Order: sequence, then structure tokens, then C-alpha cells
Amino acid sequence: MKVRKRNGNLQQFNSEKIVVAITSAMKSASYSDTDNIAEKIALEIEKELINNNVKVIEIEDLQDLVEGKLMSSELKDVARKYIRYRYDRERVRQSKSKLMSDISEKLNATNVENQNANLDEKSFSGRMNEANRVVMKDYALYNCMSEMARNNHLNNEIYIHDLDSYAVGMHNCLSIPFDKILKNGFKTRQTDVRSPRSVNTAMQLVAVVMQLQSLQQFGGVSATHLDWTMIPYVRYSFYKHFRDGMKYIENQQELPFTKEESCDISIDDERYKSHKAAYQFGMDMTSKEIYQAVEALYHNLNTLQSRSGQQLPFSSINYGTCTLTEGRMVTKALLDVSIDGLGTLHKTPIFPCGIFQCMKGVNRQPSDPNYDLFKLALKSTSLRLYPNYVNVDWSNNEGYDRNDPKTYMSTMGCRTSNGYDINGFGQLKDGRGNICPVTIIMPTLAMEATKDVDKFMLLLDLKIHEAKDMLLERFEWICSQPAESANFMYENGTMEGYVKEEGIRSALKHGTLAVGQLGLAETLQLLVSEDQCGEEGMKLAKRIEDLFKTRCNEFKNQYKLNFGVYYTPAENLCYTAMKKFKEKYGIIKNVSDKDFFTNSIHVPVYKQIDPFEKIDIESQLTGYSNAGCITYVELESTSKHNIEALEELVNYAMDRDIPYFAINIPNDTCLDCGYTDEFNDVCPMCGSEHIQQLRRVTGYLTGNYKTAFNKGKQQETEMRVKHNEIF
Repeated sequence: MKVRKRNGNLQQFNSEKIVVAITSAMKSASYSDTDNIAEKIALEIEKELINNNVKVIEIEDLQDLVEGKLMSSELKDVARKYIRYRYDRERVRQSKSKLMSDISEKLNATNVENQNANLDEKSFSGRMNEANRVVMKDYALYNCMSEMARNNHLNNEIYIHDLDSYAVGMHNCLSIPFDKILKNGFKTRQTDVRSPRSVNTAMQLVAVVMQLQSLQQFGGVSATHLDWTMIPYVRYSFYKHFRDGMKYIENQQELPFTKEESCDISIDDERYKSHKAAYQFGMDMTSKEIYQAVEALYHNLNTLQSRSGQQLPFSSINYGTCTLTEGRMVTKALLDVSIDGLGTLHKTPIFPCGIFQCMKGVNRQPSDPNYDLFKLALKSTSLRLYPNYVNVDWSNNEGYDRNDPKTYMSTMGCRTSNGYDINGFGQLKDGRGNICPVTIIMPTLAMEATKDVDKFMLLLDLKIHEAKDMLLERFEWICSQPAESANFMYENGTMEGYVKEEGIRSALKHGTLAVGQLGLAETLQLLVSEDQCGEEGMKLAKRIEDLFKTRCNEFKNQYKLNFGVYYTPAENLCYTAMKKFKEKYGIIKNVSDKDFFTNSIHVPVYKQIDPFEKIDIESQLTGYSNAGCITYVELESTSKHNIEALEELVNYAMDRDIPYFAINIPNDTCLDCGYTDEFNDVCPMCGSEHIQQLRRVTGYLTGNYKTAFNKGKQQETEMRVKHNEIF
């Protein structure tokens, strides 16, 4: 007699295996088989099969017989243990089967989901990376967290970001302290790098450090004030060129000071300017070197495939507030290179994300010293979408030091920012980042509350507390990792505060634990039948956001960790969360009648309102967030002919206390002739259909939204209403 296993193989019947299974169940139920019941049942089953002339029995049928014998006996507890054992084994088998199926899909690229718009899931490394992610996510869910956390994630209530990175204990993102790193040099696994002595070398090292740091984490890297950072290296380069001018133009060998001293001396110093010819030569050559250095930075950050999946580092650079000549030269070069574009077709660079820091008395008004650079930034935005605009004077950045650019408001591209540090760093931005985020899927809660507002608020409060517990779980797991897991970061102090004797918690405690959210607009529709554009909707929106802010402030003081409200980018989540929601609740008008949830607190992209109204609405909510948010408006490509209108928009957003503002403008590039404008599928100049359709995915850009975005994000992009009333 044979037994057919689940894989189809036949195996000789062996009653001893039945005895082992029953005995195991009896032990679990605290029974001692003194009467050899297990052996008796096994023999009964074998006898019945022989009498019925069974030649082959399915394994499931055999287990059903065992289960039936136990149930008909007085051993009900044993039967329940056996049933539970069967269930657990089946769950494990199904899990393994699904896991292998998912791995196969990723290795063969038969299920490309575009979870990250800047990752190539079809490449060799991309396929390997995606398969690895499947395994790591499964491991994290069932080995690294509590049942509460796992259930919240699987039930589409609280999403745990980057599960694959959870498994190994990586943190999210970081603003790199470039002032310190470049001044002191840094060590890598293979060598050490000394401090640069020119702006060209310094810019190259910025790209190198961004690449190296990105391998120590799963999120973005940022320079918080690159114009200020580059001052000493511009001075080194100027000194070099001035020296050549003195030697070859003025035929003089004597210089006013040494190169080592030059990093502390302004290039506007009279000791330079008194030598007019050498000074002009030095300025011309330095300007040229800065441009070439910035061009190299852009090329490096758009070509350094530093992660599996041919993924570039998610890099951001903040600039625009330095009024010294050296810093102004750097800002101008950053904008000029952005405007000129990259490569033979002068394409819009995807990275770094440029972020212009708007600051009262510095660059906002015609009388300000850097107003000309603000105008140049607006020109770049009209052509290249970058830079975005961050508000240095944002109310939530109160207490920053105007004399210390390391405390100026800055962001990490997608929207992440560092708020006030409860553990001693205050408004310092450098060397701090988002440690880990979770996102509450609010429409799911609204459905679970059966559309009752008060019930929803109680459930939301519960989930905010559970989100806190989930973040604490992950924080402890990250803190348990050895410093050797991120040698570059801890050895070089790119994450500030690290004390070797205290362990990596000494640095991680200065970062942010982010409580994110998704789908405010849809939640309001479910609860009060209008979104935040309506009076009742806005009233409830403020009540919801106030609860987030209040609880995070309480957690921050209670645990002495920087809990913050995060308006999640939800690049992939906007689609996957909606997909799960539809499977459970079906199609609901104004809620799930599309393929995406509205990102965080944004006004739905399909709302027919003017850009000022959109800013007015969102500005009432952005102040509740201290861990990152962004406001966009969508304009026609013709905005490049009306820079004054863009200036009015940016200033309007800054005056309404918007912390981070971006302008979306269609950017299509013909990859045959290089023509750039908005023309979608066919180039009007040469008729080519080989088109790059560049759009913003979150705070970042991506190359071609029709191939790089997931299904939901594609639909969201196509539904975006252009706010054109300003033109």
C-alpha cells in the first residue's frame, strides 16, 4: 500500500509515522500514552485500509482518518492539538510555496511592480535584489516583530516601510555633515581620503560620500547647505589660479599668504583685489572650475549605480542662503548646470534633487543680496522642475541660528526633515535623519469605524499608540546592530553623536521616529462626505492632524525620542494600499473608484482649484507635521515664459508658512533630437516617438513615468489637474 505525498510522489505506507504524529499531539495536550492508544489507532487505520483493498491513499485523506479516530475517542484535547498541528503545517507549506512563487516571479521579472521609480527591476541586479527583498520581508514579518505589528501591516492598517531593510536593522535617511567630513577627511574599508584642496576635488568627494553613505541605509542622503560647505575649497582653488595669474600675467612670485592660510581668507580680500589682472584671471578660472566641478557632481550622482537594481543614491542638495562671493558662485553654478542639462541631449538631471532655501532678508525680495539667485532658481524650475523650495523661516523651525547654516531648514528630497532634537542637538540638521517610518492607512480605519467619526477618532488614537509601539520595536532592533554593520557611518561620524562606549543608540537617539499617514481626503469622504476642501471636511482634518501632533509630542517627552508627524510620500503604498482596500471593501465613490489613495494630507490631484487656493488649503495642515511634508502645484509647461508668476507662487507659499514647496511642470524630451517641452508621445520637431516623459514621483523626479511608475501612480499622474489660473 502506498501514500501519495503532496508533491505527487508515492511512499510506502508506514503505520509508525501515525504513531509518532499522535504521540506528539498527546504530549502537547499533556497526555501520557500508557495504554498505547497511538499504536492501537495506527493499527486500526492500517487494518481498515487493507480490508478496503486500498492501493494508494492521499496524504490528506490519511490525516483525515487519524483526525476522525481521535475525535471519536475520548481524547478531544488531543484531537484539537492534532488539528492545530495540521493547520500550522499547512500554513508553513503554503507560506513556503507562496514565497518560492514570489521569488520565481522576481527572478524572472514576470511581476514587475515598479515599487521604486528609480530602480530597474528587469536588470540582472534588479531581479536579484527584488528576489532578495521577498525573502527578507518574509523574514522580518515572522522573525523581527510582534504579532501586533505584523497584523497591522498585513491588515492594511499600519504599513511598515522597507521590510527588507527591517530584517537587517538598517535605518532610513541622513543629512550628511559635509562640513566635518570634508574638513577632516574620511576612511573607507580600503583606504582613507584626506581633506580636499580644491573645489573640484571637494565636489567629487561629495558624490563619493553620498554613494558610500547610501550603502549604510535604505533612504535618501542630503547636503543641507552645500553653498556654505564649499567656501574653503573655492578659496583653495582661487588661490591656485590667482597664484598662476601672479606668475604668468604679473610676473610676480611673492604671494600675500600661503595656500594653507587661504581657506580662511575671502576671495574679496584687498590683498587679492590689489592685483587686478591676477585677480580677474583667478576669478575667471575659479568660476570655470566651479562649473566643471558641479557638472561632474551631477554626472556622478546620475551614473553611480551604488545599490542593487541599478539604483542611484537618492541624493538631495540644499543651497541658496550664502551671501559670500564664494557661496554665491557655487549656487550659481548649481543652477546653471541644472538649466543646461546633462549629456549630448542636455536632459533634465534626475539627481540630485535641488532644493533652494528661501530666507527672509537673503533672497526673497529684490533688495536682498541673493535675489538674483532666486530668480535664476525660478528659471531652472520652469525648465527642469528643480529646484524645489524650502522655507528657512518656517514656524516649526523656530529657534534656528541665523549665523549657523547647519540649523537652517532643509529637507531630504522626498520631504523628510529633521525637527527639534529632544536629546541636545536642538535645530541642528547635519548628521541626523529619519530612523524609521510607519504609515497609518486611515481609510481602512474609517471603514472599520463604520463611518462613525467619534468611533474613528478612538480607533485612530489606538492605532497611533500602536504605531508608536511598532516604531519602538524597530528602533530597539536597529539599536541592537553592531557598529561594524555600518562602519563608514560610525567610523566617520556621518551620523552625529556616536560614542563608541555607549553603542550606536548614542547616535540613533538624535534621529526621527516618523508616524506617517495616507489617504486623508478619502477618509474625510467616508466620514463626512467631503474632503478638506469643504468646511466640515477641513474641520475634521484639523481634528485628525491635531491628534497626530499631540500624541507625537507626548511620546517625544515620554520616551525622550524624536517622534514626529510624517506626511508619507507613499510612492508605492498609494497603489498597494488601495489594491488591498478594494479587495476587502470594493468600489466606493470618491474613495476607491481609482487605483490610488491621495498622498497624505494633499488636496486630491483631480480637484479643479487654482494654485493659491491649493496652497491656502494645505497650509492649514502642514504645520501639524514636524518630520516632513511637501506641497505641490501643477502648471503648464508654458510657465517658463512667465517667471514672475512662479515667483509670486513661491513667495505666496512661503508667506503662508508652507515648509517645502514644489512646482510640477511637464517635461518631455525627444531622445532623438533633444527637443524638450510638453508633447507626450510624438516629438513635434522630428516626429520621433522615442520620448522620455519625466514627471515628479514624490519630491524626486524619475525618468519616464509610463514605465517607471506603478499602475496607481501612473493614473494619479494622468489625473493631475493643471492649476493654470495664474497665467
